[in-house]
Amino acid sequence: MGKYFGTDGVRGRANEDLTLDMSIRIGQYLGMYYGKDRHAKILIGKDTRLSGDMFELGLAAGATSMGAMVYLLGVCPTPAVSYLIRKERFDCGIMVSASHNPYYDNGIKIFNHNGEKMEEDVLLQIEDYMDGKTSLDLKTGSQIGEYFDWQDGLEIYMSWLKETVPVDLSGFKIAVDNANGSATSTAIETLDSLGATVEAISNSPNGININKDCGSTHPEKLQRNVREGDFDIGLAFDGDADRLIAVNSKGELVNGDYILYICSRYMKSQNSLNKNMCVTTVMANLGLYKALDENKIDYIQTPVGDKYVFEEMQKNDYYLGGEQSGHIIFYEHAVTGDGLLTALKLLQIMKETNKSLEELSDGLFIYPQLLKNVKVNCKEKALKDPRLLNVIQEVADELGDEGRILVRPSGTEPLVRVMVEAKTDDLCESYVQRVVDFIEQNQY
Repeated sequence: MGKYFGTDGVRGRANEDLTLDMSIRIGQYLGMYYGKDRHAKILIGKDTRLSGDMFELGLAAGATSMGAMVYLLGVCPTPAVSYLIRKERFDCGIMVSASHNPYYDNGIKIFNHNGEKMEEDVLLQIEDYMDGKTSLDLKTGSQIGEYFDWQDGLEIYMSWLKETVPVDLSGFKIAVDNANGSATSTAIETLDSLGATVEAISNSPNGININKDCGSTHPEKLQRNVREGDFDIGLAFDGDADRLIAVNSKGELVNGDYILYICSRYMKSQNSLNKNMCVTTVMANLGLYKALDENKIDYIQTPVGDKYVFEEMQKNDYYLGGEQSGHIIFYEHAVTGDGLLTALKLLQIMKETNKSLEELSDGLFIYPQLLKNVKVNCKEKALKDPRLLNVIQEVADELGDEGRILVRPSGTEPLVRVMVEAKTDDLCESYVQRVVDFIEQNQY
């Protein structure tokens, strides 16, 4: 990771950590990088937060000042940008979003010509320009670029979704939580057009209510609506609609671990689970691994982050992977997580098997899990201490096959994260606290 770009782009509080000048400079560098001998073609999308217009136009101004032709998609899901880059042969794409963060944060994600997250070396070059270490000559006269409002982009994206998962949803009653975010631009229209009866909440963005007590990180209202309204399924998206958390007809959460279990079993039955492999991160629940073993499905673990899941899938041509958070990648169709594509896949499985989400989840026991963060001065010192490693090993030995412990550093904060899965909540609390107490007592 660089100075500004993390695993998911630049992110921070708008006009404090992430400024208009930064967006202009990012746009300028991309316009130059892809426009050395022609006008670069760049796509920009955004979610619904208040600062989105500012950063969208800052990026567009920067890029056009270097001769680029910029197409503004407007409010859209992040995966729409990724797909349209490939479909319409853009040089690159930019998404203005801070995903599940509060409205006062924003972010800038950059995708290459394949719709994948931009290569690290290009991001480092952009950072050098942002810091004034390099300079650019702005275009003049007829070489200056233009921008266009691209109304057709979302229609192309939604048509692709329906062609990819051609499922008749007549008879389905679906509750949808759009998180007052990007999903408001596509989810209801797509599900309606496939024949479903849809009722939406958190579907009126005003710039400051994105993710506020709603969406995939706060699905409680959706769960209540599903329980009280006799729905077949509930769908909760995050702010930029690249994640999905589902709710079954009893109002119970169906997170990314459940989705991976349901999809991997179905894909195996259809001979479409390439190499019989399901890609997970180290944070996937132990219960998922036991259930995959029971179904003779192979799995592999990556570090936390959809970036690492995708890299593993791309390297080995695996078709299914994702995270507990609901960021699911169907590599046969897409190169990034897509909440609406995931929803359609789940609905297709329900339709073709004639089973509810409860029935499809049968055989998966999710172990209770507890995660605590411990503030430290030096993460590396703590995690290299043989005494701490010994305490962690003692816990692992006591858990045996009926649980696990994972202790890892935060990627962005001075924290050590301690996670335990065990048969009961009390066991989780006991084992986590043992490790937390040791770390705090030694004041790393």
